[in-house]
Amino acid sequence: MFNPHAGGLRGAKRVRLDAAVEVLGRAGRAVTLLPTPGPNRAGELAARAASDGFDLVLAAGGDGTINEAMNGLVGSPVAFGALPAGTANVLANELGLSNRPDRAASQLLNAVPARVSVGALDRPAHGTAPASRRYFLLMAGIGLDALIVYDLDLALKARFGKLAYWHGGFRNMGRARSRFSVEIDGVCRQASFALITRVRNYGGDFEIARRIRLTDPDFEVVLFERGDWHDYLKYFGSVLFNRLYKTDGVTVLRTREVSLSGTDDTRIHIQTDGELLGALPARVSIVPDALNLLLPKTYLRQP
Repeated sequence: MFNPHAGGLRGAKRVRLDAAVEVLGRAGRAVTLLPTPGPNRAGELAARAASDGFDLVLAAGGDGTINEAMNGLVGSPVAFGALPAGTANVLANELGLSNRPDRAASQLLNAVPARVSVGALDRPAHGTAPASRRYFLLMAGIGLDALIVYDLDLALKARFGKLAYWHGGFRNMGRARSRFSVEIDGVCRQASFALITRVRNYGGDFEIARRIRLTDPDFEVVLFERGDWHDYLKYFGSVLFNRLYKTDGVTVLRTREVSLSGTDDTRIHIQTDGELLGALPARVSIVPDALNLLLPKTYLRQP
C-alpha cells in the first residue's frame, strides 16, 4: 500500500515507487499496489490485506502512514515492512534503510521478520469522546514536541519538509512550558516534556534516547523536568554533544508502563510516531511480541 500524498511520492518522485515494485518483481515477488483511500485508512487496508491471505504488507509513505498501517496488523502473523517516503523517516533512519523507496526495497529483500513489541497509548473517555487506544512503533511524545506538531504549518511542511518542524521548535523556544505528572513504578515525577520511545533516532536528525532498540521488551523514557526556555537551550546542547544522561534536570528510565496526567486548566498535547493524538490524561504500556516487523540483518547484529 502507499500514500499518494506522501512527500517522497508526489510529482516526479512517484517513479520511485514504480521502481520499488520493479525491484520486488525481479526478485520473484508478486506485488499488488494499493493507494490509501484517505487519512486514517491505512490500518483498515493492512488488516484487509492480511485477511485476504497476503503474507507481507509493505507501507510506502511517511512515519504516520507506517503507523496507521501497523495498527491494522498488531497481533497478526503477517510480516510488515516500510518503504520510507516521508518527511522525517524515523523508522528508516533507525534501521539503516534508504529514504528512497526504490533503494529501500532492495534492502528489504535481505531483511528478516522478527516479532517486536509495540507501545499502546490509552486515553480515557472524556466528555463526548470515547475511550481510545492507539498503537505506536516508534515513540510517544508529551509536551513540547506534541505542541510543535499541533502548531505545525502544513503548507510550510509541504514546501520545506523538516524545516517546518525546526521553525515550530524555535517559535516555541521562548515560552515557558507547562509541567505535568509522570508516574513510573509507583513514583510520580514532574516534566515539561516526556519522550517514551522504542527507538534511538529522533526526527531523522539526531538521537535523544541512546540505549533502546526495537527488539527490546520495554521503553526508554527521557523526562525533561524543567520548562523555561534557557533550560531547553541546555537540553538541546546536551543532546547535540551526547551529554544528556549527565544533565541536571533530565531523568532517563526504563519501564513497561507510564501514567500521565495534567492539570484541568492546561491542555498537554500528545503525539505518537509524529501524529497528534489529543491531550492528557493517558497511559502508555508495552504490548509484547505484537508485530512481525522486517528488520535488516545489520540492525539485528548491532549491540
